[in-house]
Amino acid sequence: MSEIKHDQIRSSVRESYSRISQGSIGSCCSSSSTCCGSSVDEEAVQISAVLGYSKDELHAVPQGANLGLGCGNPQAIAALKPGEVVLDLGSGAGFDCFLAARSVGEQGKVIGVDMTPAMVTKARQNLQRSTFLNIEFCLGEIENLPVVDGIIDVIISNCVINLSPEKDRVFFEVFRVLKPGGRLAISDVVRSAELPNEVKENMRLYSSCISGASSILELETMLKQAGFDKVQIVPRDSSQTFIKEWQPGSNIEDYVISASIEAVKTFD
Repeated sequence: MSEIKHDQIRSSVRESYSRISQGSIGSCCSSSSTCCGSSVDEEAVQISAVLGYSKDELHAVPQGANLGLGCGNPQAIAALKPGEVVLDLGSGAGFDCFLAARSVGEQGKVIGVDMTPAMVTKARQNLQRSTFLNIEFCLGEIENLPVVDGIIDVIISNCVINLSPEKDRVFFEVFRVLKPGGRLAISDVVRSAELPNEVKENMRLYSSCISGASSILELETMLKQAGFDKVQIVPRDSSQTFIKEWQPGSNIEDYVISASIEAVKTFD
């Protein structure tokens, strides 16, 4: 894939999620419709409940932090501990960052990275309305993380890495910033069948978490090449129920499925 195509994909994704942050369209990785005010939060809560978030989690974040995006709940597999440093790839309005901050406590820290300026602005506004002091939101691309080497205990992400046109670079960056013994715990979509060419080339479907999905084998290979051990990718069959609502009538549930993806940077 050429650098021009890479830039086109990033621009398309950035534009789509900028509009989402402003509430002008429904979310790409959900069936959310265009609306505003409290109804947005209510619909986001309903969507996230289907993704596996508990009632407690859904009501523990500032209003506006949950946009109903995602394809799973990375909190459920991350097993976060007090004092850990967590990095959220594609942190959006901050939903998973706020939940992670509760788990790691005052002695821990959470860093959210997003390439969409409007999302970072929204997340920072949400942070100002909260009582959290252990969260930082940064503008940056997940292929070029604005994080120094070896300071992160856990990396989480929710349906974001599929959007990258250079996933191999993402995993090398993730490996770089993790401490020895650090772990990756993400939710993402994986390709369960070969995508039709018209889907692969559809930029709108790329931004909708479909066209950029990799197969389990491809992801396993990229993770191992980056240096990870203990790679586990577990598809979530029940996700077909909500995935088919992303693009009703298109049968995309026949091609992509949500999965939990875990890996460890073992000690040298």
